[in-house]
Amino acid sequence: MLGIMKSLKLEVPDSLLVQNAVSIEELSREAQVELAFHYFRSGRLTSGQAAEMAGMNRVDFMKAASARQIPLIDLDSEELAREIESASGQ
Repeated sequence: MLGIMKSLKLEVPDSLLVQNAVSIEELSREAQVELAFHYFRSGRLTSGQAAEMAGMNRVDFMKAASARQIPLIDLDSEELAREIESASGQ
């Protein structure tokens, strides 16, 4: 379920659009998705929040993040050891 969305103004030189043969709508969509990945990677958004921001469902967002080699889980070595131990039933 999507929450209320706010708008963000981004100023882009016309030459960028012409040079790259991209529409303002396409550039806006790409920027929104890239910003979602950025904030997810930095830990400022959860995968669910970032997926919502990117206009994707969570599974598709996680697949896309994985394809970009963005870690889906950020555990330090101690946390990882505890998770492995827990999973192995010890």
